Amino acid sequence: MRWVGLVTLIRLVPRLARMLGSLLADPEVPWGAKVALGAVALYLVSPVDLVPDFIPVIGYLDDLLLAAVVIDGLLNVMDRSFVQRHWPGTPESLEVAASVARRLAAWVPRRAKARIFAAPGR
Repeated sequence: MRWVGLVTLIRLVPRLARMLGSLLADPEVPWGAKVALGAVALYLVSPVDLVPDFIPVIGYLDDLLLAAVVIDGLLNVMDRSFVQRHWPGTPESLEVAASVARRLAAWVPRRAKARIFAAPGR
């Protein structure tokens, strides 16, 4: 894992937070995905983590990996144009997020993400 990827993802976290809120409010997003997104949002704002945030660098690693899994999962199983409607940035910045997230979340089975992030209308 490269530091550049982590720094890029850190810069994208505020956009991810806005996208999570937007997706949670969208009636087209499947209930299962809303539950997963809500759980992620709660985990990211919770002071209780698997790795405490007061530990330098490593403390935020679990949050960053979780954010990567969410972005990668959303972009792999939901229609990209649907996700783009909720992304508060340019299509290029979403592609950067997708690239970094794909590398960081490579260990998560695609099938697991597909079960959580079922595409709208499926």
